[in-house]
Amino acid sequence: MQSSDKDDEKKTKDPGDDLPDGLKDFFKKLGGVSIPIPGMNAAAGPADPVEEDESNEEILDRIFDFHYTPREIKAHLDRFVIRQDEAKKALSIAVCDHYNHAKYLRGVEKENGKLPQGVEFQKQNVMVVGPTGVGKTYLIKHIAELMGVPFVKADATKFSETGYVGGDVDDLVRDLVTQANGDVQLAEYGIIYIDEIDKLASRASSGGRDVSGRGVQTTLLKLMEETEVSVRNPMDMRSQMQAMMEMQRGGKKQKGTVNTRHILFIVSGAFSGLEKIVESRTRSSRMGFQADITPSLLDGEVFKQVTTQDFIDYGFEAEFIGRLPVRVICEKLTAGDFVKIMQESEGSLLRQYEREFEAYGINASFHESAIQRIAQLAAKENTGARALMTVTERLLRDFKYELPGTSVTDLKIDADLIDNAEEEVLRYRNMARMVDIERTEKKAVTFSREFHDEHGVSIRFDKAALSALAELSVESGQSVLQICRKTFQDYQHGLKLVQKNTGVNEFVLPERAVTEPD
Repeated sequence: MQSSDKDDEKKTKDPGDDLPDGLKDFFKKLGGVSIPIPGMNAAAGPADPVEEDESNEEILDRIFDFHYTPREIKAHLDRFVIRQDEAKKALSIAVCDHYNHAKYLRGVEKENGKLPQGVEFQKQNVMVVGPTGVGKTYLIKHIAELMGVPFVKADATKFSETGYVGGDVDDLVRDLVTQANGDVQLAEYGIIYIDEIDKLASRASSGGRDVSGRGVQTTLLKLMEETEVSVRNPMDMRSQMQAMMEMQRGGKKQKGTVNTRHILFIVSGAFSGLEKIVESRTRSSRMGFQADITPSLLDGEVFKQVTTQDFIDYGFEAEFIGRLPVRVICEKLTAGDFVKIMQESEGSLLRQYEREFEAYGINASFHESAIQRIAQLAAKENTGARALMTVTERLLRDFKYELPGTSVTDLKIDADLIDNAEEEVLRYRNMARMVDIERTEKKAVTFSREFHDEHGVSIRFDKAALSALAELSVESGQSVLQICRKTFQDYQHGLKLVQKNTGVNEFVLPERAVTEPD
């Protein structure tokens, strides 16, 4: 009987009981509150088994109820991004082909219980070339939102500058699982977008970056085709501890790896200097005075002449560049494009500024002349559409600071305001002060009436005193009546004494009465 009790005790014993106290504390600190340590919280009872989210299958069914055409996807992108028609077409076609193929495989697998044999499909991973601020990220973000798939964005510099190689790049896939709320199957149909991919080019001139850039390229090319990535980072002790605890909890076990077969990879970069490689190659057949020694910018015409070898000469491995068969360019934006972005895009910056002023009770209206002027100034910044925020914030900063809390309710933003911002701020400030003084005078008359009815003494304020009351009201956030009642609550004693001795029936209060009431 005693032996049986001991056996039962062994069966129910928490494996954490054998851990030294110091190790228990270490694991607890390592995992924080998110990792339950065996033996550390026995009163809480056993953990509930992990239940599968029933809606995940519905989400997948919606993804694979794919019915979009490339034209429909481009029309969706046209709502948010101005120009870049070739990039929109290429991305739309790549997305349609990618998910139509995944839909086909899923349908066959559901029907036959296994994947079809001999069906080959090369993923249409995409490389987008173009300067900063032309809408590359915006395009891909809205494609992912339209599809309803998990989306992860990362900068290649995260891997090159810090020297991350090998498994750390796999964290991009693990981030997809996080975006899919832990659903590995859903993550396997997500989109990974890597910006500044040109920073991974391992050219001789790039010095110490060669090794890390080449190492990241090698790891990425495996991900871009098909490989299995562990859901848990083998180099992360916290992640491994979480995996161990989940195994001890029991319940349905989650899939431990992510297959990248159906993950669409899109990369982008400015590729500064690529145009020189193209020019050098195309000039080699020209001789003498026909040779053009001034390289062109990397625009659409030059990009049409870019070959795979040019990218290899730029510093990419042939295997890596081969995993990116779809290549498009986003053109540099002009002032005219900026006008369209502000007027036609659903994410227009002007709507944002109108809402921000509206929060302060100010109706801000952008006139055509202001839009044209902002576009011209933004074009000089050479940072793409991001320059619109830079220019607009600089021009309207003082108006946002000065006008909220005043009586100004309308702000007309035109070319005159843009060109003479300092003078316009001063004009609106004076306008606000004049209107405030008018309101202050009305409130001061109300207080004077109250003062006379209660104490039998007549008072009024001169212009300087009214101006001081208006400014004090803005600074303190109190109404003029509140300030007067508090400031002059004891004035009747002195004024009555003066009235008795001099016979004066009305007193005019100067500015000093407001600023130095004592």
